[in-house]
Amino acid sequence: MKDVSKLILEDGAVQNRSIYWDQDIYEQELEHIFARAWLFLAHESQLPNTGDFLTTRMGEDNVIVARQADGSIKAFINSCPHRGNVVCHADSGNAKAFTCAYHGWAFGLGGELVTVPLEHDAYYNAIERPRYAMHPVAKVESYKGLVFGTFDAGAPSLRDYLGDMAWYMDTFLDVPGGIELLGPPMKSILNCNWKVPTENFIADGYHVGWAHAAALKAIESPLSPLVGNQAYDVNTGLQVTTRGGHGFGVIWDAAAAIHPVGEAYAQWLAQRTPIMRERLGDWRAKFYNGHWDASIFPNCSFLYGTNTWKLWQPMGPHHIEVWTWTLVEKDMPDELKQMMVATNMMTFGTAGMLETDDGENMEQCTGSNRGWVTRRGKLFSGMGQVREGHHPELPGIVAKGIVCETSNRGFYRRWAQFMSGKSWDELAREPGNAADKREVA
Repeated sequence: MKDVSKLILEDGAVQNRSIYWDQDIYEQELEHIFARAWLFLAHESQLPNTGDFLTTRMGEDNVIVARQADGSIKAFINSCPHRGNVVCHADSGNAKAFTCAYHGWAFGLGGELVTVPLEHDAYYNAIERPRYAMHPVAKVESYKGLVFGTFDAGAPSLRDYLGDMAWYMDTFLDVPGGIELLGPPMKSILNCNWKVPTENFIADGYHVGWAHAAALKAIESPLSPLVGNQAYDVNTGLQVTTRGGHGFGVIWDAAAAIHPVGEAYAQWLAQRTPIMRERLGDWRAKFYNGHWDASIFPNCSFLYGTNTWKLWQPMGPHHIEVWTWTLVEKDMPDELKQMMVATNMMTFGTAGMLETDDGENMEQCTGSNRGWVTRRGKLFSGMGQVREGHHPELPGIVAKGIVCETSNRGFYRRWAQFMSGKSWDELAREPGNAADKREVA
């Protein structure tokens, strides 16, 4: 077991390169992070009816997520307790039961064993059915339509896990009618470590004007002034990290900035902003009109404005599968929803212009650590460390401007806390960082 105290240093600002490459560290992540944290499973809009199901992964564990007859949602490992075969091969659908193709064992919507072929003639009625139910996900909860699960029965509630991030996410979750995810998800493979895209999306405003320079020019985005990192106005946005390791950066008044034909979206925002101001106050009405890049610890990311919703599914320390949906407000007209889907595909879909920029960099950031000497080095995320702190009105640790690494540090502090194997009570008592003693305007 690796000594985590030597992997993340200087309050999250320094990372040992081995965390992006070593197999033993990855195995520790599966045990201490993916087997304990709340992981995104679905949006309720994807499972409207009894028997609706989808298959996904929690870490590298395959799971089935299904709507029950009582309206609740349950999840269980997609592996037959008899000989281990995958029970359900479909990505989604509607079913009354799930039947293993190997020997015909059948399971109900809650994972309970309901049918065993030759149960009387070959098993002599000795099968203890409850003992051979499919392995359940210990807790499945929904926060305003977003469904998460955890294998840890002792985990705090999903709302407590999201912490301050929930206050910010209410900005778009509390819209009249709520939100939905449009799919099925686009899927692709990237040869990178799962942490690299998570930290990129958690608020890397530094790369936007450089890595995406050509794409921003091509789509004639209002963000084009960022091209080349020639100038920077710290008042254009801010960055936030929370104790849970979740975080985001926002560019003010830029929600429609990536959309080539953004007038319809801008009009929609203008129409809804007074409602959001009345519901949530001035600050969150301001966030509602901003463009966010955000991540929910450990591996769920989204861009509000571009409205892409992503999962970085780990496939070993050097590979991930990227799942991408389009996030929209349910009450949007169909034409606006389809415009947002088209923009998402063009920018952050499998072959999107911005996705391609990011993917190449993410793969190189991982692959460079292949070298024995290289991986013994360290990486630095110290930008803005001395200018972050508490805001008089906003929760979390806040830094002015989008070009800083406040959220990166918060992510790696939380990563180190999980990897230490501490209990949930110990995690809740973790001391803050130096920024807890500072105030920001």
